[in-house]
Amino acid sequence: MTSPGSGAQRSQDERSQDDPGEHRIDGHGTGSQPDAAAHPLEAERVLRALALSAVEIIAGARDLEQLARWVTDDVYAHLGVRVSIAARARSITGIVAQRPILWIDHVTMSPTATGGFDAVILVHDKRRPHVVALQVEGLPQHWRATVLVVM
Repeated sequence: MTSPGSGAQRSQDERSQDDPGEHRIDGHGTGSQPDAAAHPLEAERVLRALALSAVEIIAGARDLEQLARWVTDDVYAHLGVRVSIAARARSITGIVAQRPILWIDHVTMSPTATGGFDAVILVHDKRRPHVVALQVEGLPQHWRATVLVVM
């Protein structure tokens, strides 16, 4: 690790200023918020992964805890309710939870004023399409979903 005044740190800061794709790290080891204009492809990749994961979680093929780092507490609680309702419905109908074969048909995203992204993603499985509405905000080194609704 280098000290804040060392040449290695200065050259990293200079690279961060030249390359908007880099996250800038200050002397305290904390990073800046991801810049929405500089990272639309990274944000789209995260949005796609969150949408697919959310549908898999509701289908019972993935644990909700796997998304804990990527969503806010409110989103986590909302998904928890959806998971319990879906599990109850599967037990009543006798359907066994299995990993669905999913594919993304369409992604519409737009930047927000706070530096994040809003998105609507159309996810298909064998039976029907699912519309997933998301909003992500940038945190140091990653994105976090503040809204995630599966319809």
